[in-house]
Amino acid sequence: MFNQIWLSQLQKHRAIAVIRAPEFELGRKMASSIASGGMRLIEVTWNSDRAGELIAQLRLELPECIIGTGTLLNLNDMEEAIASGAQFLFTPHVDSVMIQAAIANNVPIIPGALTPTEIVNAYNQGASCVKVFPVEAVGGVNYIKSLQAPLGKIPLIPTGGISLDNAPEFIAAGAVAVGLSSELFPKKLVNSGDWQAIAQLAKTLMQKCSQR
Repeated sequence: MFNQIWLSQLQKHRAIAVIRAPEFELGRKMASSIASGGMRLIEVTWNSDRAGELIAQLRLELPECIIGTGTLLNLNDMEEAIASGAQFLFTPHVDSVMIQAAIANNVPIIPGALTPTEIVNAYNQGASCVKVFPVEAVGGVNYIKSLQAPLGKIPLIPTGGISLDNAPEFIAAGAVAVGLSSELFPKKLVNSGDWQAIAQLAKTLMQKCSQR
């Protein structure tokens, strides 16, 4: 049931903002800016500064958003993330123990995989959907298209090389959603604190993805 709710949110919003914050307050500002631009799915990477605290804080400050985490490498980190209030979990790899623990806690988990074998293995173990990473390194949009015929029933979220320009192409190719990080948070804008410009990037992304 919780996976179905998560999938419906992915199909509605189509894009996940990935925040890697070297400082706690910076993470808050990054999240606030893209939320004001209309994005509702926010991933705080677990290697961000005080990631657990940041997740808990954002859940209070941005109740309209769904706050999850990523870059989870082991079960201990995942359990801490769940305790912090993470509403979805991304891993860069397929780990059956982590998948089963997430299911037991009723939290959607999205393992990272690349080959068809890895993708099917992750999905069969109970993953809500599968992160295809790094997608640009293996053909980008064309790779997602090529996976659709044999694996069309498995919801895929490509990351790594997604831009504002090609995000709609990935959705059109069959991806349930996409994940973006540096494209949403250009260093120049983050360093200058131009949060309004970042909010506009988020707004533009949402408009482009909704047209597909």
